[in-house]
Amino acid sequence: MKRFTFLLLFSCSLISLDKPNIIIILTDDLGWGDVSYNGGPIPTPNIDKLANSGMVFDQVICGNAICTPSRASIMTGQYSHINGATTLNGRLPENKQYLAHEMKKAGYQTAVVGKWHLHDLPTAFDYYKVLPGQGKYFDPEFFEIGIKKKFRMKGHSSDCIMDSALTWFEEKRDPSQPFFLKLHFKAPHDYFENAPRYDSYLEEITMPEPLS
Repeated sequence: MKRFTFLLLFSCSLISLDKPNIIIILTDDLGWGDVSYNGGPIPTPNIDKLANSGMVFDQVICGNAICTPSRASIMTGQYSHINGATTLNGRLPENKQYLAHEMKKAGYQTAVVGKWHLHDLPTAFDYYKVLPGQGKYFDPEFFEIGIKKKFRMKGHSSDCIMDSALTWFEEKRDPSQPFFLKLHFKAPHDYFENAPRYDSYLEEITMPEPLS
């Protein structure tokens, strides 16, 4: 089974009828056939809720099977050979971070939190707090806007990323503007390291081997 960056796009609330608040959630290396709403063996109840209450795109292709070019395509709306990010070493300088520019032009407060993995920092966003490169599963380091040096947070990366997004909502969010947030998790990218509280989760379930 091919693996690719799995994308969820949904409106979490409305600030006005014409400008909904928007969150894009990316999970890394999660295959379309892994989630339970699509028949996969892993129970994914929260993703299932989003799928059942929203829209699922089931006739979609990924223009490039690796994550960095896919991230660049989401940001630019362009194929890899056009935006120039064709490999895992691809980069996306500020002038090509089109999605952030366009959302700001539309009146949105913009932010990106988590795994960015496009070499250049996401400086086109009003706020960023991102992992350097692939990042680490435990005690990850971050680059944050306004702070010159990267710094470390304690805990599992998924918790650190989610806590960082919640802090942005609580402390830096401008309630007078609609928001556009890209929330990018490192998990479940290999090599897999789960938070200790999940050590026994799913231990009663036998995971089938993939077809290839």
